[in-house]
Amino acid sequence: MAKTAQDYLDAAKATVPTLSTEEAIARHGKEGALFIDVRDSADIEKSGTIAGAHRVPRGMIEFRADPAVEQLYNPIFKKDAEIYLICGAGGQAALSGKTLQEMGFTNVTNIGGFPAWKEAGGPTEA
Repeated sequence: MAKTAQDYLDAAKATVPTLSTEEAIARHGKEGALFIDVRDSADIEKSGTIAGAHRVPRGMIEFRADPAVEQLYNPIFKKDAEIYLICGAGGQAALSGKTLQEMGFTNVTNIGGFPAWKEAGGPTEA
């Protein structure tokens, strides 16, 4: 039987830990905390993103996180980095987190959607 989008999302949510917006805001700016927005650049352009967040679209996460893809690899991706992922509502962040876990990253957390971050007063930038 073929998998559905919901199957993939359920599997990701079962393995990628989540953090409340308030807890994520408290970790923002701490040494070693790497915040990544996985939304497309058009979405980020409309709403902004977390202050200091790296922008790595969901469709590029595997390429940016793999040092074997030299022309696309981003050295922010370290296997033991403390990675916090955000998107529009949490789904893309969960899927990205599961992908990173499967690639050997050991400390990946889904912090949900940017609207909740913004509403809670988390630091933002354009």
